[in-house]
Amino acid sequence: MLDRFKRAKMKNAQYWINYLDLSTHPEGGYYKERYRSKETFQPKGFDGKRNFLTSIYFLLEEGNVSHFHSINSDELWCYHAGDSLSIFIFHQNGELDEFILGPNLENGEVLQVVVPAGTIFGSKSNGKYSLAGCVVSPGFDFQDFKLYSTSFLLAQYPKFEAIIKELSKEHYL
Repeated sequence: MLDRFKRAKMKNAQYWINYLDLSTHPEGGYYKERYRSKETFQPKGFDGKRNFLTSIYFLLEEGNVSHFHSINSDELWCYHAGDSLSIFIFHQNGELDEFILGPNLENGEVLQVVVPAGTIFGSKSNGKYSLAGCVVSPGFDFQDFKLYSTSFLLAQYPKFEAIIKELSKEHYL
């Protein structure tokens, strides 16, 4: 089993992008939907039905970030391969937390991070690349996805200027 982990660690980002057939994501990075439950329901506070659960592979390369955004569902991030990933979460009280998703538990990294529904968050790889899985419930729908501009975030959270400028843009296409 250890040999399998060594082989996975030797892979590079392009290997995973090709092998998993990943596409570019609007927030940054690459992704591929892996699962969407067949069953749907009408969650309270949502416009229309949602699948019970969805999951994706998500990969960030060095220098490519997941821009600050929010979705209307809880999202569970799970480490899969590569270097650790910093996930930055703004809380309603105006504070910012950084969680390190990765395999080195003895260094304070964690294998899973939960991002609560409606929370503004973004991420970046702490090395050459990071591969994670993201599980969303109620299931992800792009109508529940919102990207935040640099100026909006600076007005809300001025003391976090450096990370805001790193993980946001003024305009999105």
